Amino acid sequence: MASARKKAPNHAPAQSGFRMPAEWEPHEATWLGWPHNASDWPGKLATIHWVYGEIVRKLAEGERVRILVQSRTHEDRARSVLTRAGADLSFVEFFPMTTDRGWTRDFGPIFVTRDLAPSEVAIARFRFTAWARYPDWRNDDRVPVKLAARLKCRSFPVMHKGHKVVLEGGGIDVNGAGTALTTEECLLDRAVQVRNPGFLAADYEAVFRESLGVTNVVWLNKGIAGDDTHGHVDDVCRFVNPTTVVLCQERDGRDANHRVLAENRERLESATLENGTKIEVIPLPMPAPLYFGHRRLPASYANFYIANTAVLVPTFNDPNDRMALGILSECFRDRPVVGIHAVDLAWGFGTLHCLTQQQPALPDG
Repeated sequence: MASARKKAPNHAPAQSGFRMPAEWEPHEATWLGWPHNASDWPGKLATIHWVYGEIVRKLAEGERVRILVQSRTHEDRARSVLTRAGADLSFVEFFPMTTDRGWTRDFGPIFVTRDLAPSEVAIARFRFTAWARYPDWRNDDRVPVKLAARLKCRSFPVMHKGHKVVLEGGGIDVNGAGTALTTEECLLDRAVQVRNPGFLAADYEAVFRESLGVTNVVWLNKGIAGDDTHGHVDDVCRFVNPTTVVLCQERDGRDANHRVLAENRERLESATLENGTKIEVIPLPMPAPLYFGHRRLPASYANFYIANTAVLVPTFNDPNDRMALGILSECFRDRPVVGIHAVDLAWGFGTLHCLTQQQPALPDG
């Protein structure tokens, strides 16, 4: 990576030719935060460690896995689990760094790349406030800046109208060619979990254009039931190639997700890509409702993660598991689609995509 600059740049990434790549583009590494906050998975933290072991085992077959740990003791425990899980530790790197939680998709660095010479990977430095919901977020918020220093890469503070912009990685999905997906519920609600008070759609569109190279934003309506992020798009709709999305569909008209997902489909049918062409929409089933006590959990097959040599898909011991894996296998012919048991993960209100954050490879690498 390029050497870090002593002073933060005073211009936006897109002005220097940066863009946010699609998730299927080559990775240098995947970032994870080794779980340590027992309140995220009440009574199940030890079980969650073994799920992580399986995730790392699959990821390490095709790329480096970089794991945030609280301490050397925390690292030793993670190494023990990963060794017993059969992960190739020669492809695993540990980064001691204090965090509040392990939802790396949302607080971890959002990487951008410059394709033209000299090629470069940098960080679009958004702020993180724990989904405007939880009080413990300051350690997580510092992670992108600390990692920019460790990786010796540039970090672009994202500002708009004098405001430090808050954004979680799970709140957007991009095709790498100029189009982003997001939801109004997550970013435009003025009463619940407000990230950037006073921001309108036009403000976010300007931010995405300047910081991520996104020229076209498709606004869906709401996220799925049980999502405590208040509408993250990565549980609803995902790009699988530059012109195609998979969109969750609930066939049970009595379910809380039925009308919401139907409305999102209507919006997609009238939406276009950055070049003005229609978006191809492939329906993706939903699993049966999953609960923790009386609290519904955000169980969704759309929360998959696209790694270099596999697509990891959450499964829920549900009859629709096989159908979802089959649909995604047709979408990703260039790498195997692998199911990861995610019932326990979902108790933390997130699964595979929420836990991971891709670091793209240098464009000429």
